[in-house]
Amino acid sequence: MTAPWADWNHILKLDPDKDLPEGVTYGDLCATGTDAIEVGGTMGMTEENMTAVIEACAEHDVPLYQEPSNPSVVVENDGLEGYLIPTVFNAGSPFWITGAHKEWVRLEGDLEWDRTYMEAYIVMNPEADVATLTEADCDLAEDDVAAYATIAEQMFGQEIVYVEYSGTYGEESVVEAAAESLEESALFYGGGIHDYDSAHRMATHADVIVVGNLAHDEGVDAVRETVKAANDA
Repeated sequence: MTAPWADWNHILKLDPDKDLPEGVTYGDLCATGTDAIEVGGTMGMTEENMTAVIEACAEHDVPLYQEPSNPSVVVENDGLEGYLIPTVFNAGSPFWITGAHKEWVRLEGDLEWDRTYMEAYIVMNPEADVATLTEADCDLAEDDVAAYATIAEQMFGQEIVYVEYSGTYGEESVVEAAAESLEESALFYGGGIHDYDSAHRMATHADVIVVGNLAHDEGVDAVRETVKAANDA
């Protein structure tokens, strides 16, 4: 079966804890040409604010996924294509590698496995909330990141490897090293993409770029430029 992201170049990630620019709607952002909308964030996540964004985006014709930060904020909604579940490979706390996932299964029981996809995160920005929360070791060289990517694919069977710089633009050589280490898994990149050029540069290495803060900071036109860049790369 072909993975949903096989033909994706661009994901727009919307944070329920952040406002949109004045005059911008979720419908406007869904119409930017992005290949998928991902609803998620690290801090301030609740079932209520997740639901509000998911319901607003579900009215529009774009694949919609939730990336829950913990089991308590998982939303069941017919508008969702599925769930993208992070497991942080360089987390200092095992809770963010398998612990949260165990709790989700324990609490929910029979999950919709055919709509549940794992993301092998490698968190790289030590100042980011996700690094603090997961106690991630971000002091990683290119070969460390490449090794994490390799074990994610070859030992753990992860179909998505996600290099996450979360709010800052990452080192292209690190992303390139991760890409070169993978054989079949898709490489996602997120962090600091703010215009056509930054999107295009990272999209030459990653299979899919993830744009988040830009939507909340700059709005529709800026996001649309990154979509164009991802498709041009």
